[in-house]
Amino acid sequence: MSNSRRGFLKNAGLGGLALGGIFNLSFEDRVAHTTAGVRRASAPSDLKITDMRYAVVQNVGRTTIIRIDTNQGIYGLGEVRDGADERYALMLKSRILGQNPCNVEMIFKMIRQFGGPSRQAGGVCGVEMALWDLCGKAYNVPAWQLLGGRYRDKIRLYADTPEAKSPADQQKLIKYRLEDQGYTWLKMDLSIDEIKDIPGTIVNADYWGPKLSQWEGGYMSYANTEHPFTQIQITDKGFEEMAKIVDNVRSMVGYTIPLSTDHYGHFDLNNGIRLGKALEKYRLAWLEDIVSWELTDQWKTITEALETPTLTGEDIYLLKNFKPLIDAHAIDIIHPDLVSSGGLLETKHIGDYAEEHGIAMAMHQAGTPVSFMANVHCAAATQNFLALEHHSIDVPWWESLVKTTDGRALITKGFANVPLTAPGLGIELNDEEVKKHLTAKDKSYFAPTPEWDDLRSHDRIYS
Repeated sequence: MSNSRRGFLKNAGLGGLALGGIFNLSFEDRVAHTTAGVRRASAPSDLKITDMRYAVVQNVGRTTIIRIDTNQGIYGLGEVRDGADERYALMLKSRILGQNPCNVEMIFKMIRQFGGPSRQAGGVCGVEMALWDLCGKAYNVPAWQLLGGRYRDKIRLYADTPEAKSPADQQKLIKYRLEDQGYTWLKMDLSIDEIKDIPGTIVNADYWGPKLSQWEGGYMSYANTEHPFTQIQITDKGFEEMAKIVDNVRSMVGYTIPLSTDHYGHFDLNNGIRLGKALEKYRLAWLEDIVSWELTDQWKTITEALETPTLTGEDIYLLKNFKPLIDAHAIDIIHPDLVSSGGLLETKHIGDYAEEHGIAMAMHQAGTPVSFMANVHCAAATQNFLALEHHSIDVPWWESLVKTTDGRALITKGFANVPLTAPGLGIELNDEEVKKHLTAKDKSYFAPTPEWDDLRSHDRIYS
């Protein structure tokens, strides 16, 4: 094309040419005209991954942010799930060096064999997240656009509300969430740990020691014993005391606010059903993780016995492991955690599959604003989405870890704002703030990681 004609085609708006005129142009001229407004931040077909580095933040114990660098100076941010080891991601570095990060699905298939349930999936999911951030930046479009477009411009959040020491403390937490922060959905912990010191409420508690902790202990501890095998039982008095806790919260929030519950403790499905029935009159939004997610038949028994919706999924890796629960209609709502379920695209596939079976999707999230924004993009692109967890409402510095690249607020009155134009995840790290909150055991900040460059394994899983 001549320079003058190219200039005309670049400057003409599509509405400035008759429809027939457009199609009378040569193929090259049509392409020049219709792509004139497309901006690219790089040459995507020539992108290559050159490095992976990390920083560990004091978030829910410890949370690792990773950065994947390229030969063109653009990079992607990802996150290993809270409480997981950065080495889950670093071991993948040698497998992705030299790859084009925009081939997200291909790279995911290369590395997905190295993921597993819960925190074991953190490396694979963190890499996948960073690739979408990179790809969006390369093509100058938001991540949700790469997932097929968006259904919504803002994402409803549910406010995690931890156990309180007293009803008065609980009331303060709830007031802050509803009145000060404007949340429209709450989730509360409801653990047998709250009633264990009341005589006559729990059978077999003494065997497990004074603290029925779900989080601490060795392999044979209460924390690591699956629900059917603890022989913990709750008495009628125990159920009455747990119901009082919910009644107290319902009296504060009324019935206009959805109220979910979680973290009951490790006990079998029979006690789970009895608990569910004791709480049915409070019209809870869901009962979460009553038993372990693998127990599909037990979940179906619980779900069929109760009127309150049941939910699980935060520790499930990949769609294939959600399918048994969905196919059997063993739960009412799925609850993937994007940094365990397989990343943005796999989680959208999980939501879409559940939608086809009439099952809704809520999303678990306890990370930094990096994985939070990955969840926001996925939720925007998934139709059967209900609400996304916000776990760090009481952490004053949490939002300051990042800055949005389009100037929007991260959260407004209980809703996350979807980036409508900002490329990738739509955030960048606020370096000085992140450095203030690095874990005490590792103060390095995206230091070089050459020790992870060399591939020393033949990874093919078939002969």
